[in-house]
Amino acid sequence: MNFRPVLPSTSSRRRVLHALLGAAVLQAPFAALAGFNFFTSEYTASRDELQAQIAKRFPVAERYAEIFMVGLRDPQLGLDSRANRAAITATLTIASPLLAASPVQGVVSVSSALKYDATARALRLDQPKAERLELQGIEGRDAERLQKVGAVVAQELLQGQVLRSFTADELTVGRKTYEIGDITVQDNGIKVQLK
Repeated sequence: MNFRPVLPSTSSRRRVLHALLGAAVLQAPFAALAGFNFFTSEYTASRDELQAQIAKRFPVAERYAEIFMVGLRDPQLGLDSRANRAAITATLTIASPLLAASPVQGVVSVSSALKYDATARALRLDQPKAERLELQGIEGRDAERLQKVGAVVAQELLQGQVLRSFTADELTVGRKTYEIGDITVQDNGIKVQLK
């Protein structure tokens, strides 16, 4: 008994080929938007992606009371999923002609809520709070005063700091343009709702 393989008709092969090509074309835009999941209406930015973005915006510095220059550099991003907050730990420098040992070096950790700025299409730090500040080589009342200055300026420098910017193209699929909704801090990234 001989069996001949049943070959699909030409029209069936064309339909399969069109379906495969259509699937490949459909996936191409989504591959470029790796953190976007339009099927679940969310975007997840990884901790590494956010760290790279924030590192580009440092160092930052600001003058305080016309006698202190406070700077932050080498930021490290932390994520606290339980409190739904992000944290920045950075090297702090305070310089002033009034200080015998100037500049004073230290470390500051600031935690912050997050908000979405629709006008700038940016995920920003909101109401940062200095949680820890340690200075090297200075003690007593001088250390207390400088810690207060450093904490105030660090909070001011980080208020509104951009963690992630979005382009109009990233938020548009076909004719639909998405807005950012709820923001959820996870242990390894930040997830935002697309609405």
